[in-house]
Amino acid sequence: MRQEAPISRIYYSLLVAAFLYATAGCAPFLELSPRITVEPVDFKALEGWRGDRLDGALVAYKKSCEVLLRAPQADRGKPLLVAGHTIDWRPACKAASTVEDKSSSAARAFFEKWFRPFAVIGRDGNREGLLTGYYEPELRGARHAGGRFKIPLYGRPGDLVTADLGQFGAALKGRNVTGYVSNGTLVPYPDRKSIDGGHLADKPEPLVWVDSAIDAFFLHIQGSGRIKLADGGLLRLGYAASNGRAYTAIGRTLVERGAIARDRVSMQTIRAWLAANPLKAPEVMAQNARYIFFRELAGNAPVGAQGVELTAGRSLAVDRRAMPLGAPLWLETQDPIDPHLPFQRLLIAQDAGHAIKGGIRGDIFFGHGLLAARRAGLMNQRGRYYILLPKVTPPAS
Repeated sequence: MRQEAPISRIYYSLLVAAFLYATAGCAPFLELSPRITVEPVDFKALEGWRGDRLDGALVAYKKSCEVLLRAPQADRGKPLLVAGHTIDWRPACKAASTVEDKSSSAARAFFEKWFRPFAVIGRDGNREGLLTGYYEPELRGARHAGGRFKIPLYGRPGDLVTADLGQFGAALKGRNVTGYVSNGTLVPYPDRKSIDGGHLADKPEPLVWVDSAIDAFFLHIQGSGRIKLADGGLLRLGYAASNGRAYTAIGRTLVERGAIARDRVSMQTIRAWLAANPLKAPEVMAQNARYIFFRELAGNAPVGAQGVELTAGRSLAVDRRAMPLGAPLWLETQDPIDPHLPFQRLLIAQDAGHAIKGGIRGDIFFGHGLLAARRAGLMNQRGRYYILLPKVTPPAS
């Protein structure tokens, strides 16, 4: 029996009530946001759950817990969309820090003890969404321009302004605009074509120079990467800001122009077309007006939107309007290289992206290297996922 309880955000007492009601023979659907509903299920409903090596997921989850446990007292009652409130996650996080056994069985026991799975369902009743992939590319570069190193990668410009429109009215909460101030007026920041043409409003000194405009373009799409310097050093860059322009997938542009067949579009085929058409490539890349500014990173991995280092194969970028960062999500889809093989794995929502939009929408971080690039470039599958929510003590009544 399907029941809907229309609420804009879910409180934990309702989550508990939903589960108790489900065990009584009905399967209620709780509306969590304008984007999704959830349905309580058992771990047995998660295909491949017993076969995943969950120790890797627990390592990634502990990183998210470090952020949550550092949350100031004032933020502990903060609602987390589908996931109750920040304080509801603290017991599970404290328990995770005590798991010293690094085996997969110990990790599975932890998640089954502290969490309960819920199937994520789109507003249209669809249980599937788009799952893609990203990776950390490696480019060749130098600290100073010269020779083959002619393409700049910039830090955040000093005149870049981001305005939170929610400060100007409740109806605008959650929206912002980016630009720069000209004659007392906030105007749009230059687009990719203008910036590539040297027309930054306040041109900063480049962080580094690289030898390929195509590599630089894909670095902008990935949002982070490593630069192998000509002097033998290694520089890691991460997302700092954008020019605020909308993202355009140039794969769609190439399909519309008949350059690539729709069923052949991938990062690899787009790269190949750009390399084979050097005179046309700049104009095609300029169709994506969005431009990324970077910052230097320390550490051994790129940092996601949650502020933690990403874990290859275990970190997921989500739409933060529907899913809270730090939540474990069970994915069921197909392997990007061999679609006949299942890809069933527990990942942690630790990142976000401008193009990641929708309640059932995920972008899997595959790490760095040639294999990671191949998997990320080919990952374009339909799939479903389940969110794991912490168990709570039901009210005495």
